[in-house]
Amino acid sequence: MHVKTKIKMLCLAGCMTSSLQAAAELGDYSAWTTFLNLFSPQSANNPVTSDQRDAEQYPLLSNPSGFDDGFSPGNYLAWQTVQLHPDTGAVCGNGSPYKFFVNRVAHTSNMIIYLEGGGACWDYESCTGQTGIRGARNPNGVPDDYMSLKNPGASMVSPLVVRLHPWTRTETQGWNMVYVPYCTGDTYTGDKVAVYEDPKGEADPLVWHHNGVKNMRAIVSWLKDNIEKPGQMLVTGCSAGGTGTLGNYYPIRRDMDPSKGYMLNDSGPIYPAPVTGSTNDYPSLPLHNRIRDVWGLDGDGNGPLYYLKGKMPTLDLNNLGTLTTALADTFPNDRLGHTQFWEDLNYSSYSYERFYPDIYNDPDADSRAEKIHQRWYKDTGNLMASLNGYDNFGYYLPRFRGVNESHCTTIIEFNNSDIQEEGLELENFVDNVISGSGTVMEASEEDTVTDHNKGFNLLYWLLDQLL
Repeated sequence: MHVKTKIKMLCLAGCMTSSLQAAAELGDYSAWTTFLNLFSPQSANNPVTSDQRDAEQYPLLSNPSGFDDGFSPGNYLAWQTVQLHPDTGAVCGNGSPYKFFVNRVAHTSNMIIYLEGGGACWDYESCTGQTGIRGARNPNGVPDDYMSLKNPGASMVSPLVVRLHPWTRTETQGWNMVYVPYCTGDTYTGDKVAVYEDPKGEADPLVWHHNGVKNMRAIVSWLKDNIEKPGQMLVTGCSAGGTGTLGNYYPIRRDMDPSKGYMLNDSGPIYPAPVTGSTNDYPSLPLHNRIRDVWGLDGDGNGPLYYLKGKMPTLDLNNLGTLTTALADTFPNDRLGHTQFWEDLNYSSYSYERFYPDIYNDPDADSRAEKIHQRWYKDTGNLMASLNGYDNFGYYLPRFRGVNESHCTTIIEFNNSDIQEEGLELENFVDNVISGSGTVMEASEEDTVTDHNKGFNLLYWLLDQLL
């Protein structure tokens, strides 16, 4: 173990002794065990089984023997880069090696798995990141130093994964953290190598690996073989990461097998949209039809959707939005939540802008935004209606926040993601999902004015300039 790490953890252990004894939770270690963990870290106690490794579909594959993944079990309170060999099935969209990041603690087995956001792509223009077209994050792969302070878009993205956030406090700041970077453009749900032709015929075709599902399987395999089983586990993410949270919660939850499981989808809705429905009633339908094809969601009857259907009977393959309710049906004792802004203009633009000519060809920005919002309101209402009657799946829908196109409630800080008319702050919802009991909170802001009158926020202005 690094000397600096020992010093940090000895200090932390001393500070935590009384709190661990007085208020230990499921998954926490005693003060004495915490002390011992500093010198002899907990080993994996839920390794991949032979059946999981030899599974016919989406097996849990390990790095080859002798491969240096870069992980040091006793290097606590530091972001470590974990390398995954291509033999695990993991690869970025451009074909470069995939990696993820772990920040470990000694005092608990509890874990947050955070899926990074960052757009999506489904054609040559979006996957090459052409100017004026919304695309996806990290088209050139993920660097080893991705979680350094020089990349605050990852290392400081959310209080959920920032241990010493200046002003926001939440329970996961004391847990083991797994940060999953995004580089496949498929919201972690794809399984297809696509070949996108340049529509102008000027450049070579783009070969793109929509490999999100296999990347997630490789991460789970590594976690099982290298980290102890969590007592409590939260799977969460923003935007594409929120969508990926929905798409991957079942296999993550099943294979990691925590005593208690929680899911929080921040601004990555998969809206109800039956294939036989109309776009007036289900505005996300054109998007769903597109990604089912190019991301290989169906495959030849053996794609990711069919894999999930075999495990979650109430998933309707003719309606991607039923994934939300299928999770609620499958895990009745887990606490599940969804949050987003009513006036999100980011995920909503991805959902409709390039699929509706009346939006795409409208030269007026305000008019385009209004058309996008009207479809978003319709889809969001459909989502709320689908969750009626589910005690274990709640939602929290504030109106507006003046940063990042009102996209993602849990990034930067929890402030200004409030529902003022009900006296609720975002932290109330997050705490309710992780630590609550009984029915998961349902709250939606009706006031369309107050959030817009909060005044100038210098931090948000500066962040928007960077974005």
